[in-house]
Amino acid sequence: MTKINEQINYWEKSAERNLKTALSLFKTKHYDACLFFCHLTLEKLLKGLVVKQIKKAAPYIHDLERLTLLIKLSFTKDQIENIKIISEFSLAGRYDDEKFAFYKKCTKKYTEKYLNISKELYLWLKEQYQKK
Repeated sequence: MTKINEQINYWEKSAERNLKTALSLFKTKHYDACLFFCHLTLEKLLKGLVVKQIKKAAPYIHDLERLTLLIKLSFTKDQIENIKIISEFSLAGRYDDEKFAFYKKCTKKYTEKYLNISKELYLWLKEQYQKK
């Protein structure tokens, strides 16, 4: 197995673990952490697709929209809008001054909505791994 394939597999498997973590966090009502892990899940799948496309290590960025620009996929307008929103979950989960406002925003309904959107994006991105 080549180093590139190892990196792609790493990102894919790590994303799968992060999605399981997000689902567990939702069940235990840790909604802000759940959404943070939704972001990580999508970030890692996108990075794997970037590696697959450019044949070198993924860049050290967390912005999901920027990662989508590095791969040649046709995202729908809704997918891009949701990716923009989910990308914000990374910052809100990392920095103290934003954490409390984000925590208050993360109701069960809001979290469930974006957890479901993240799962749909996850499945769609996983399909892209099989192409080419």
